[in-house]
Amino acid sequence: MGKKILIVDDAAFMRMMIKNIVTKYGYEVVGEAENGKQAVALYADLKPDLVTMDITMPEMDGIESVRAIRALDQNANIIMISAMGQQAMVMDAIQAGAKDFIVKPFQQERVVQAIERVLNRPLGR
Repeated sequence: MGKKILIVDDAAFMRMMIKNIVTKYGYEVVGEAENGKQAVALYADLKPDLVTMDITMPEMDGIESVRAIRALDQNANIIMISAMGQQAMVMDAIQAGAKDFIVKPFQQERVVQAIERVLNRPLGR
């Protein structure tokens, strides 16, 4: 299988949409989390190559989660995917260590491009 991805979003349908996109392009979904606390715990256990992270979630939001994951692994590859497109949120996410930010609703190609860019992988390989 390809690179391992952890999908984090409190909405099950959104996790399923992202999972369908990434598996179609040869990535392996190694875990899913519905809140930031689960995300941090799963990251420590699974050590995925990349995390897709929602911002607005219960228990621990995405920006706190990014900080916690980056504390575990400063090289963590995290892409924020959120409907919250405000400039301040984007800046907070990037400053926390996210490597890209995708605004919902998104195009499938945008998700794949972001993953491939962050993982430095040519398209379709």
